[in-house]
Amino acid sequence: MSAGHRITIAQARAYAAEVLEHFGTAPANADIVAQALVAAEADGLPSHGLARLPSYGVMVRAGKIDGAAVPTLRRAAPAVVAVDAANGFAYPAVHLAEEALVPVVREMGIAIAGVRRSSHFGVAGHPVERLAEAGFVAMAFTNAPASIAPWGGSAPVFGTNPIAFATPVPGAPPAVVDLSVSKVARGYILAAAQKGEPIPEGWALDAEGKPTTDAKIGLAGTMVPMGEAKGTALAFMVEILSAAVNAATFSLDASSFFNGEGSPPAIGQTIIAFDPSRTAGPGYLDHLRRLIEAIEGQEGARLPGTRRIAARAKAEADGVVVTPALERELAGHGFAGTRFHTEA
Repeated sequence: MSAGHRITIAQARAYAAEVLEHFGTAPANADIVAQALVAAEADGLPSHGLARLPSYGVMVRAGKIDGAAVPTLRRAAPAVVAVDAANGFAYPAVHLAEEALVPVVREMGIAIAGVRRSSHFGVAGHPVERLAEAGFVAMAFTNAPASIAPWGGSAPVFGTNPIAFATPVPGAPPAVVDLSVSKVARGYILAAAQKGEPIPEGWALDAEGKPTTDAKIGLAGTMVPMGEAKGTALAFMVEILSAAVNAATFSLDASSFFNGEGSPPAIGQTIIAFDPSRTAGPGYLDHLRRLIEAIEGQEGARLPGTRRIAARAKAEADGVVVTPALERELAGHGFAGTRFHTEA
């Protein structure tokens, strides 16, 4: 059985863009989304990578995501920018927010960008990593369709609600923390369902709140929060920081990211960035070095995000794989593009 097609990063971007355009995404938006998906794939995060193409495609085709949407931005206050994603993909809106944040942080020392009427955020660590490359400390929050019950409850209220953080590091790429408040990202269960593979017990519960190893049943049930009650407390916090403060749709009212049914998810994202030199002075990185050395000086210890950097370098050299399962699913939606020709 074929292991799929191994293609270069550039080929993968072209392929993903072609798929998105097939479903009705405008070329400019398709390019931005394709870059984000392939970046996730390259970082070893397939749950937010090419596996998202079928679900993104059906959402565009159904009008649940406006593939031609053009996000708009206004400076709501000296250190605040507000972005309307216009029920389109999150990535163009986040790109617009990032571009606006950089000069505002340099001017004000700190800035916040709020995004509303948005959709799946992808890898939350990517925008904060880029802001850290500009010299800032950054945080990002997003909500998602409800998949986690409040602690002690049984009906889903919160999404997996990712949190991301990044800081510059002296002489190295930024350190990046990127986690969801569930034990695993829901996209891992989606990927397992696409492949027809089981999931480990402890990842998800069925509709009756019982543990399941069936990925499809897990998608229809609820996710297990990390840290039990602490995980749901964090989910509540992120819900406020992403949906409430942006007048965006709460997780409990947001439609699925995985199909074309229902209205646009219209969720929210918030990105906060600040210049650490405004509080620490020009020696922030020198001061940080002490902490970095204490971590990396221990055998087996590493900074958050280190594995992604290694995976990224490997993908640049070896490319990424388009799986047969993905090709079959896209073919079922009428896509049979052939931008790649090299078998793995």
